[in-house]
Amino acid sequence: MIERRNPPGVHPTAGYSHITVSTGRLAHLAGQCPLDLGGSVVGPGDHAAQTDQVIANCLAVLAAAGAAPADVVRSVIYVVSAESSVLSAVWRRLNDSPLGPAFTSASTLLGVAALGYEGQLVEVDLTAALP
Repeated sequence: MIERRNPPGVHPTAGYSHITVSTGRLAHLAGQCPLDLGGSVVGPGDHAAQTDQVIANCLAVLAAAGAAPADVVRSVIYVVSAESSVLSAVWRRLNDSPLGPAFTSASTLLGVAALGYEGQLVEVDLTAALP
């Protein structure tokens, strides 16, 4: 069971929950990068293309863990950019995708200077409660 709450006394959210409580086992998934099956970064310089690959990779690892996007209890999104407009665009693309239900839980969106792979612009780290 997953319970999402936004208690009184804190600001309204942009779709995520301040508190996510789950019972049972958790799956801690590695940060998903915009890598294709060959291990190459897709969409050099293109946040949207990289976000789409990250979404595909997240959906694949969630399914392999026996979970769905709605089972996610925590997400951290890393975007190489200091511009709020870029961060917002990635957030919208994630939320408008089949992975969108993952971001109704406790979520953090960060603008960072660099990520692990040359040319990497986006990474998503998920924790899911296994049904």
